[in-house]
Formats: sequence, structure tokens, C-alpha cells
Amino acid sequence: MEESFKTYEKTIEKKHSFGWTPKFEEEFRTNLSEKTFVPIVEKTIEKLGWDLVFKDKKNIEAKRKENNFGFDKWTESITISYNHGKINVKSESLGNEIWDNGRNSKRVKLFIHVFKETENSFDKVSLEKLEIEVDKKNNWDDYIIPENLPKPILNKTPNFAIPIVGGLIISILLSSVIAILSVNGIYIIGLFEFLVALAIGFLMKYLIKISNFTEFKKLQYLLIGMIILIYVLNQYLQYEIILRENNYDRIGFFEFLKLRLEAGLTIKKLNTGWIGLVVSWGLQFVITYYVAILRLITGITSYQLERVPIEVVDFAFYNFVKNKTEDDVRKELSLKGWTDKQNQDEVFEAIGAIHGATEINRMK
Repeated sequence: MEESFKTYEKTIEKKHSFGWTPKFEEEFRTNLSEKTFVPIVEKTIEKLGWDLVFKDKKNIEAKRKENNFGFDKWTESITISYNHGKINVKSESLGNEIWDNGRNSKRVKLFIHVFKETENSFDKVSLEKLEIEVDKKNNWDDYIIPENLPKPILNKTPNFAIPIVGGLIISILLSSVIAILSVNGIYIIGLFEFLVALAIGFLMKYLIKISNFTEFKKLQYLLIGMIILIYVLNQYLQYEIILRENNYDRIGFFEFLKLRLEAGLTIKKLNTGWIGLVVSWGLQFVITYYVAILRLITGITSYQLERVPIEVVDFAFYNFVKNKTEDDVRKELSLKGWTDKQNQDEVFEAIGAIHGATEINRMK
């Protein structure tokens, strides 16, 4: 961001916002048309150094990030909307804060200042040229149809059996590690669920590649089954370890669970009883699922994009922009050497994955 904008930002009077997700919004008028609205906003976001994560004809979303301790973290999500000459700018906090210390108001007012400055740098003639450029860009008029496309990769037939077997092995290994750590009293609630989810997502990514299987619904059900197996098997393995290491008389597994519930969950010196224990078990599943499902979606999306050359994706997307049907696009792909239906399906999946990646970036 330019120094002049940093200087102006310091002069902005903050307006504090409170709430589970603090936000601030403001509306102003513009003489821009709907077509020129988007490129002017894009230029504004670029000047501010924010990350553009989504755009359509009337809305643009960006995220601002800060660097803390060497790590980049998105701090606010800014949405800019156009409606018949009115522009609404909304900044919303990302994270768990309930007070924004006026940061959202600063983002909104800074955006409006830079937007108006950018808008004023265009006269009537340059705006007309900009409209023409927007039309050409939206219609892909500058796209040059390639004579040849890269040859399709010889991918094997998708095999769901591989993720199933791999998922079973992963579940057994992770449940064993959790059981050993729990019995030795070094299990940290929250942290370990997060690490388990990361491990599942990381290993599932390789199973997806090996199996060439990307059907989300089936992989989602598999993930749910894995998480249930991990935490149920974890309890059973704890039961076996405790009995064998302490030479206790053997009792049934359900009797063991009953005793655990009676003992409850003790956090430091506070015994939360059986309710606390049940809640902790529920949190195990919820935390692991939501972190792992995001990693799974990211893994599927990444693989769908990497197995199809970008030139092929662009060629297919260009044909869709020109209002061709799916059958028409398949014919065009066939003429360029992509004759196999599976390869063509993978091209369409890659186009869908681009949309999926956008949706992931938009998540708050």
C-alpha cells in the first residue's frame, strides 16, 4: 500500500463495532456504470494490497491480511456491492473477536477514499475504453484457439476401494497413537483433535491421488466413518492398555465406559462429571470433522486442477463462454485429442474445482 494511503488511514476517525462477528458498512453514490464498477474496484483493491477472492457483475469480495510472527493471517473480509449507482462497502472481522477496535470502519473509509481517487483518475473517454476492455475480457475475445492441446494423462479408472482400505489403516494407526497418549496423561483437548484432522487430510490427499477417486459425497461419508472409528477404537484400546498394564480383573468394555462416565472429566481440579466427558467426546468429533472436511475439500480441488493442463481447462471454459453445450464442448475436446470420456469428465471437474477453490477462499 502506498505511503499516502497509510498516512490517510491514520487520520480516519474509528467507529467501534461489537458482536460475535463485528462489522461496519457504509454506502455512497458513484457515476460509474455497472460495467466499469468492477475494474475500478479491482484497481482499488490492488492499490490497497488486499487479496481479491471473488467477483461477479455486481459484487466483489476481498480479504485483508496481516503478518504476525512470520505468518500471514486474514483479518477482515471486505464486500463491495453495486446497485443502480449506489455502492455498499462492508468490512467484517475474521476470527473470534467480539470487538474490532474500530478496524472495520477504517477499512471501509480507506476503501472509499482510494476508490474515489481511482474513479476520478478516469475521464469520460477512458471510461468508455474501459467498458470496451471489460466486454472483450468477459467474452474472451482476445483468446487465441490453440492448434493443439497437451495430450491427456493416462489416469487409471477411479477406485474407491483404495481410500476405504487406506482410511481403515489410517484410523487404526491414529486411534492407537491417541490411546497411548491418553493413557499416559498427555492428551490436550482441542490441540490433538486439530492434529488428528490435519493428519487425516494430509494422508487422504495421497489416497485420492493413488486411487484417482474424487467423488466428494462418498469421500465425505468415508471421512465421517473414519472419525467415528478413530474415537470409538481409541476408547477400546485405552480399555485394553489399562487392563493389561495394571493387571486388573477383566471387565466388559461397556462396563469400562460406564466407570469412565461415573468418574467424569476432570479439568485441572474441577470435575465436570459425566456431562463434561460426553461434551468432550462430542467436541472431539466436531473439531476433527470440520477441520478434516476442509482439508479434504482442498485436497480434492487441488488434485482435480493438477491432473488437467491449464491450457485444456482454458479451451473448454472458452467454449462454455461462447454458449456451447456440454456435448458441443466434448466434440471440441475430441477434435483436439481428448476423446476419452473419463478425460473429458476430468476437464469439467477441473472447471468446477476452480469455482470450488473460490468458495474456499470466500469462507469466513
